Amino acid sequence: MEAFLSLGRLDHVTMVMALHPDYLNCFLSTQDALLELDGPLPRPWRYYIVIMAVARHQCFYLVQQYSAGFLEAGGEENWLRGLQHTHPKIRCLQTLNKLLAHRPWLITQQHIQSSLLQELVCPGADARWSLAELIHAVVLMAHSHSLASFVWGCGLQPEPDHLGGHTFHPPSPSNQELGNACRPHSPTNNKPQSLHSPASEDGKPEVGVMEVEVLMKRMVELQRQEWSQEEMITRFERERREVIPTAVVRGTPPDLLLRLVQDPDFSYEDFSVRGEQSPPTMRAQDYSWEDHGFSLMNRLLPDMSQLLEEKFQVVCGLTYNRMAMHEDVDTRSLRKALWNYIHCLYGIRYDDYDYGEVNVLLERGLKVYVKTVACHPEQTTASLYSAFWRHFRHSEKVHVNLLLMEARLQAALLYALRAITNYMT
Repeated sequence: MEAFLSLGRLDHVTMVMALHPDYLNCFLSTQDALLELDGPLPRPWRYYIVIMAVARHQCFYLVQQYSAGFLEAGGEENWLRGLQHTHPKIRCLQTLNKLLAHRPWLITQQHIQSSLLQELVCPGADARWSLAELIHAVVLMAHSHSLASFVWGCGLQPEPDHLGGHTFHPPSPSNQELGNACRPHSPTNNKPQSLHSPASEDGKPEVGVMEVEVLMKRMVELQRQEWSQEEMITRFERERREVIPTAVVRGTPPDLLLRLVQDPDFSYEDFSVRGEQSPPTMRAQDYSWEDHGFSLMNRLLPDMSQLLEEKFQVVCGLTYNRMAMHEDVDTRSLRKALWNYIHCLYGIRYDDYDYGEVNVLLERGLKVYVKTVACHPEQTTASLYSAFWRHFRHSEKVHVNLLLMEARLQAALLYALRAITNYMT
């Protein structure tokens, strides 16, 4: 109700996030501060930065939504025709945009320095960024990349008044043919699997129910064991080197999206590549949100740092103490395994975490889904969504997407903020 009264409408992102009201409250407060409240960047620029960020993941739904916001904020319609029509200062963000979206571990202090000194590259164009402006832009881009993951992961369709939008109708062969970059899959619109039919016709438990029971047993039996530091590192390396395939690549995105993207072929590559030298792992003990990232943002963008901190805390602590058909379940180990697995995909290691728990608690279908949505969201399909946790509620799968979105956001911010810290020191 609050969202409707403030926005005048309910978009599908808000409707799906409303399954988890505590999180939705934090999300809307953060997004409002990023786009609307006082800050270093002009409002039209903020919307345009979001547009070019979500375009990297071919998220036509969000491009449409924020294009309307861009024009309402007084943005020049010509900018939507392509990057070449924008301000040189905006175009200077393209390298950071693609690195944040796909390989944030490659961001260095040189990237930060080049953004802050852009008047040397574009003389007379007033292309230099202040540090506060740059951090605002970085948070906008990282926020938008992770939001695109959420949209693809939940299969959100455009609203009926947008291009490609429609009200709910059952899937049909003709509708399936429309599955392209402009029409994401829509698993959250499908009817949930029954949670009250645990047996098949022969009286044996269904496969989905058995999976729930096995996971429940593993969570109960999981015991914290003492491992040497060397063994903990070995377990992390084993996890990050595991080959997890992602879905089939979609076709060429529409020209509208290509005009908003520089170097469209640049994409995620596994942090650890077999047979090749991997980039150095980021140890959380050396640079973490709690001890480093938050304090830096608190100096340069204090209101935003508090909002992000609250959002991270809410999503990490979010639980209803239930799992599929079971009540009174402590899901902390499962939520932590999901968070740490996503950070592992981005090359971040927690020295005090046993990564053996990831393999115990996350079955392969879930890993494929998580990696696809976190790293290649535009490749997400309805079959990937349906393949994991078959007897869980849709709200629980949306919960997974919230954890995924925030873990990805924090990972990208950590690399960018570390580069800014190195530049400042």
